[in-house]
Amino acid sequence: MDIVLDYCDEHWLTPYVYPTSLPPGNVFRQLLSLSVIVVSGGYTLYFLTAALNYYFIFDHRLKLHPQYLKNQVQMEIECSLKSIPYMSLLSTVMFLLEVRGHGKLFDHFSETSLGYWSVPVYSASFIVFTDSLIYWIHRALHSKYLYKRLHKTHHKWKIPTPFASHAFNPIDGFLQSSPYHIYVFLFPMHKWTYLGLFVFVNVWTVSIHDGNYQVPERLKQIINGAAHHMDHHVYYNYNYGQFFTLWDRLGKSYRNPSSFEGDGPLQQVEKRQELQRRLSLSAAGDIAESTVLTDSPPRTPDEPEREVELIRETVIIKETITQEAIQATREVNYGFSKGHVRTRSLTQQCEDFFAEAFAQNCLKKID
Repeated sequence: MDIVLDYCDEHWLTPYVYPTSLPPGNVFRQLLSLSVIVVSGGYTLYFLTAALNYYFIFDHRLKLHPQYLKNQVQMEIECSLKSIPYMSLLSTVMFLLEVRGHGKLFDHFSETSLGYWSVPVYSASFIVFTDSLIYWIHRALHSKYLYKRLHKTHHKWKIPTPFASHAFNPIDGFLQSSPYHIYVFLFPMHKWTYLGLFVFVNVWTVSIHDGNYQVPERLKQIINGAAHHMDHHVYYNYNYGQFFTLWDRLGKSYRNPSSFEGDGPLQQVEKRQELQRRLSLSAAGDIAESTVLTDSPPRTPDEPEREVELIRETVIIKETITQEAIQATREVNYGFSKGHVRTRSLTQQCEDFFAEAFAQNCLKKID
């Protein structure tokens, strides 16, 4: 972070802001400058990455899911606006220690025996190290005591958007980001590499909340992507990892994403849409059937055949949609909640009010 601080000092802070009585190395000046830089940078990075992701990557059909809240994006942004300053200020203390030389960051590649190879080597070790720590911190935050006081805020968003990426309790957010700071106090890293990785982890945090499940087939069981994290938001006690699935597998908290098995939130939305489409076809068939059974104007020779065929299709649709409407209350369900635990066990499930009402409406219209 001292790269950014030095640049700001040289071009703005020293010439226009601070008096000469406060030199660049003054600890209070550094603390104040870093506070402004980290908070403004946090806001900029959040809005830039989340907005781009929301408008160009996020699947907006997820907003049709019954668990997507009214005005959810607005609430996610409001929560983030309140949290980012506090999370940033907590992080500023860590950045100050790094700037004042207490970490193992270095300026030149000549300072390490690996040279330029230090970039991929230390980057890989950074990802592996932080993934491990974040898993255990995240899992601890799901303990009964910490969940209620800290982590519950983030799980308000069952069907998150990219704007939910920073919608945390500030202490929760800082705890989960602390491994990124801890790393450079234990292991060496080039300053530009560290700055780039800090941007990367923020972009990654946004990406696992975007509902985009497109992952290469070979990596689906390795990378902890948006599909895994979506199930974490819906089912709570699974997929705590940040980058990989390794620690979830070792900790027996891994859950194969429901979207990979055809029953994710997006597939549930598609099932509802298909059910609505079939219902519309059934209603159209009812009109056609009543037309045949009542007096009608003279028709063309092939018109009766088309109507008979339509009625035949309508009967088939009615038979299937009746069963599907009943089954929808069981299949299109979103779990049973008890405290912070959620499961889709059929023996424990609490049928979603909307699905039940929708099924009853289907049956009413068909009858």
